[in-house]
Amino acid sequence: MTLMQRSTAELIGTFWLVLGGCGSAVLAAAFPEVGIGLLGVSFAFGLTVLTMVYAIGHISGCHLNPAVSVGLAVGGRFAWSDLPAYIIAQVIGATLAAFLIWFIAAGAPDFSLSANALAVNGYGELSPGKYTLAAGFVTEVVMTMMFLLIILGATDKRAPAASAGIAIGLALTLIHLISIPVTNTSVNPARSTGPAIALMTGGYGQALGQLWMFWLAPIIGAGLAGVIYKVFAVAGEPPEIEKLGGKVA
Repeated sequence: MTLMQRSTAELIGTFWLVLGGCGSAVLAAAFPEVGIGLLGVSFAFGLTVLTMVYAIGHISGCHLNPAVSVGLAVGGRFAWSDLPAYIIAQVIGATLAAFLIWFIAAGAPDFSLSANALAVNGYGELSPGKYTLAAGFVTEVVMTMMFLLIILGATDKRAPAASAGIAIGLALTLIHLISIPVTNTSVNPARSTGPAIALMTGGYGQALGQLWMFWLAPIIGAGLAGVIYKVFAVAGEPPEIEKLGGKVA
């Protein structure tokens, strides 16, 4: 696959992740009487990754997340030269999905845009539980680190290839179950960027002002995971570029 084909797959996959995850939070979480709640939103994020691993894992590796791309590069599983194209595609996909969610949500008679709308990530006043910057930062670093360790382990060529998507999808579900109250759960800079850009165009720039944290913390966590997982690598074995679907390029 060419870099253009792989990047396009990443755009589509990240679009689906934000549409499915953030869309469920905006449109279905608090629906009267039958809303899916935090549990449903957590599963929605996990299901987006699970479905995309099997849909595009063999094409692009199904990163859907700049932090995942960085972590895989640090771990020797992804080419550093491909990072810019992947990250740009992921951010575009997330932003398109955020604007689509806004468009759909605006079709409800009681919808009104606000600083914490569109399932935006944040700390302080933008945190669902009003958690501090320090609490949010540590949460994002640790959750992303664990997410990448699971990805690196599940996609190791020594691991059962067919189960990688299930492990990764359930890992993201668990991460959301833990951390939605803290930061609304990012562990994904693209997922944070899309809603923040959409809200900024609607006159609410608070999330964009906090966006730095949702790039820095996940990338630090992903980088740590890449370094840590190298401890488990076979000594002297050359690094290989592996895909989230368990394939080796």
